[in-house]
Amino acid sequence: MMWRALSADWLKIRGKGIWLLTFLGPLGLIAMQGLNFGLRYDYLHGQYREDLWAGLLSEIAPFLPIALYLGGTLICSLIANVEHQTSSWKQLLALPISRSAVFLAKLLLCLLLLIGSCLLLSAGAVILGLLLGFGSQPIPYTDVLRIGFASYAAAMPVIALQLWLSLSSRNQTLPVSVGMTLSLLSPFGMFFSEWAPLSWPALAWSGPHPWLFSGAGLLLGLLVLLPGAIHFARKDVD
Repeated sequence: MMWRALSADWLKIRGKGIWLLTFLGPLGLIAMQGLNFGLRYDYLHGQYREDLWAGLLSEIAPFLPIALYLGGTLICSLIANVEHQTSSWKQLLALPISRSAVFLAKLLLCLLLLIGSCLLLSAGAVILGLLLGFGSQPIPYTDVLRIGFASYAAAMPVIALQLWLSLSSRNQTLPVSVGMTLSLLSPFGMFFSEWAPLSWPALAWSGPHPWLFSGAGLLLGLLVLLPGAIHFARKDVD
């Protein structure tokens, strides 16, 4: 049943601008670093000459948390708003499909769109590095994939929270406000305690045990999803 709901959701987001948002985030980060290296090429090339690829990825990494939180917030809100704007929740939930399947389909759609963004970011980093002439050094494919997905896994608690808030509220002011606030705070995550989930996307790249924070993000994300799914299953809809 969940796959049928997911197929229907794929069709619903056509022409809604969500696909554009999925591509816009990673392309914006890559374009920004292209401009950064274009304007300061001699300085940055000299600074990172021992490992040019690590230098490029380290320049991208500080902007990942804000991009993930903001992108996740907007994608969750837009997907939920497809039903809110058309007032179609009653019709949808009257179908022979469980509310849990509907919730999981929305979740999977959000996650797949963000996975597409992460893949595009990793591919864009490689293309940018080659255009900048870094091909003389071997491409660190593990780190290239990690720049896309380690912080994504660590950001899962906030993404799960945003989906819960977006699906539960017809007025998207609250979930978008919460998401934007967390996005604005995320660049300062390195100054927070390691126990603060807001710091995990940054620590998942540059922390002493990066995979620990990615794993913690996945685990806490699942814990946030459970009450979210239960609340959605029991909530009256308009």
